[in-house]
Amino acid sequence: MFYVYLTASKKHGTLYLGVTNDLVRRIYKHKSKVGQGFTSRHNVVRLVWFEVYDDPVNAITREKVLKKWRRDWKVRLIEEENPDWFDLYPSITK
Repeated sequence: MFYVYLTASKKHGTLYLGVTNDLVRRIYKHKSKVGQGFTSRHNVVRLVWFEVYDDPVNAITREKVLKKWRRDWKVRLIEEENPDWFDLYPSITK
């Protein structure tokens, strides 16, 4: 499985868009602030949205499309499924 995901620092905060083949591991790395990258510097550790794909090409293609989106479109995408911007990480670790 492959995942396109959005993390946020808080509701309506800084956003980060990524793609991975192991969502639990990747979000754990964001939360652990492994490395000195963007998500560590801006505390973008709350998983607020994700989509699942069965192949990497479709996931990467979707990520590239979303990276071109305006911020307000991404916010709308999040709020359609997660209006309160809850951290979805606990629900994917069960």
